[in-house]
Amino acid sequence: MSIGYNEDFYGWVNEQARLLKSGALSQLDVENLIEEVESMGRSELSALRSRLRVLIAHLLKWKYQPALQSTSWRLTIDVQREDIGDLLVVSPSLKYKMKQDAFVEQVWGAAIRFASKETGHSVNSFPASPIWTLDEILDPDFLP
Repeated sequence: MSIGYNEDFYGWVNEQARLLKSGALSQLDVENLIEEVESMGRSELSALRSRLRVLIAHLLKWKYQPALQSTSWRLTIDVQREDIGDLLVVSPSLKYKMKQDAFVEQVWGAAIRFASKETGHSVNSFPASPIWTLDEILDPDFLP
């Protein structure tokens, strides 16, 4: 009995795993498997962008609101750096994606919008382009 992708996703995943393990490749739902594998890659990239956005936003807050610096902000910075490091260990090819110039530029724009909402400062009060290198942003000892 075949479990439908749209009827019971968890059951479908387990059935596909069982079919793969047993070598019953002709019975696989190849079209949906391809979609799910591609989705997994997009999900990892999205997680990286999200963590980097939060990290940069907190670094901006740290720099532009020094009177409000807190242990909470520092912990958020540290946790985001650690979680990004964990992501890069599990998916090392994401390092190459991160090192593309457009990647940090895209995340930077989202980070300044986030920092603007959190601080109440205008988006224009933050630098429109990155002012730190990727190495600085990820450096556990760097604080602006």
